[in-house]
Amino acid sequence: MTTSGLLIAVPADTRQFESYLWHAAPGTYLDAIARIGALPVIVPALDDIDPAAVLDRVDGVLLTGSASNVHPERYGEAPTAGHEPYDTRRDALTARLIEGALARGLPLLAICRGHQELNVALGGSLGTEIQELEGRMDHRAPVHPEQDQRFALRHPVRIEEGGRLAAILGGGEVEVNSLHRQAVRELAPRLAVEASAPDGTVEAVSVRDAPGFAFGVQWHPEYWSASDEPSRRLFEAFADACRAYRDARAFPAKAQSAAAQDKASTEDR
Repeated sequence: MTTSGLLIAVPADTRQFESYLWHAAPGTYLDAIARIGALPVIVPALDDIDPAAVLDRVDGVLLTGSASNVHPERYGEAPTAGHEPYDTRRDALTARLIEGALARGLPLLAICRGHQELNVALGGSLGTEIQELEGRMDHRAPVHPEQDQRFALRHPVRIEEGGRLAAILGGGEVEVNSLHRQAVRELAPRLAVEASAPDGTVEAVSVRDAPGFAFGVQWHPEYWSASDEPSRRLFEAFADACRAYRDARAFPAKAQSAAAQDKASTEDR
């Protein structure tokens, strides 16, 4: 697959380190983007930043996971210790990235925190400390010094038959590596459930009215995208969508003609 030249916007987390405020993104996500032949573009979480200039130049958006959580005031709840820690600069940035990506039809892949950000941005809410709820699994990462053990594939999710994700991964179940203590509580109206854990936790969603690739997954496909088949297929589908978006932007008349032919072919059937 040729994806050379693709640019993927990635939001920065903010961290205090060595007396500086750092804007950075985890290397596992950047590696996964590079693995599909694309260049990650880290967008700093500066106050009141307008990412429009970046979104007008990139071919896709990937929202990463993070140790921080979406601030509960963004979905109408009072903050508690169970909602912490926060990164409100990232909250503000990703809300704009989601809005801008969906408005442009940019391919969007939202992972872990990003999955939760997508739900909140579109009007949904989150539950916290879900492992304490009756009948729910403990989705938190195990305490282990080795990252491969922390991110090991450890429970199945069932893919919704006939859904958009099923078109990429097929039906049935896949093993995933969810590492979280918060999860979707009220699903945003614009989202459709694409996969669920055995305890009912929403593990994947798609944006109903998005013209193309727009998914959120609660697990971490980036970590095993070099060796796990479902993870690899998800990232390759993202790359395909990003390349198609880039080509349509470069050759809009050709893209419109192809779309018209597809529509005519569908109407003839």
